[in-house]
Amino acid sequence: MSIRKIIFASGEYYHVYNRGNSKQKIFHDAKDYARFMDLLFVCNTHKQFDFHVLRKLKSVFDFNRGESLVAIGAYCLMPNHFHILITQLTDNGITKFMQKLTTAYVMYYNQKYKRTGGLFEGKFKAEYIPTDRYLKYIFSYIHLNPVKLIEPKWKEKGIKNKKAVLNHLRAYQYSSFLDYLGENRLYTNILHRESFPEYFPTKALFQEEIMTWINYNIK
Repeated sequence: MSIRKIIFASGEYYHVYNRGNSKQKIFHDAKDYARFMDLLFVCNTHKQFDFHVLRKLKSVFDFNRGESLVAIGAYCLMPNHFHILITQLTDNGITKFMQKLTTAYVMYYNQKYKRTGGLFEGKFKAEYIPTDRYLKYIFSYIHLNPVKLIEPKWKEKGIKNKKAVLNHLRAYQYSSFLDYLGENRLYTNILHRESFPEYFPTKALFQEEIMTWINYNIK
């Protein structure tokens, strides 16, 4: 049994992520992405819940969660992995949240696709974010992940079609990118932006930061 090297501390920031076993897909259609995003909200609670009961609500975002376990600053779901920027609001909050999140999603996935066993590549991975500069960078890193879907080598070779990349990011529904652009949608409730430094108080500043990386010239 592997032991996690990072000890999560309240008031500190972490980049957590995981991917499917053998890099297999964990999201196959829009309903899979939507379920995971719903779970990002409903699992962030000390309460127990029955997702089938929650479905009777007008929206799962009407669920009265009470005190949250963690604050989520950004996230992105990719076909075979996910990224979350997170800080815990209660002792052991990150571990509890991630256990609830991944267990609930695996139960959904196994039932839907008629399979058994694990889905993810072991325990979720976590990286401590020690500096303000790195924390700000992680916002861009997470939100730019979908660029790989249309330009897989963009980090090594730069972006060839910047207009296509921007259009792709604005059309990609499975991250918090649209929330930072100010789009009015229920998934905005996943975020606790007040628990993170206010790097992007306006969507213009967020766009400026993203464009800095899109325009970066590889030497």
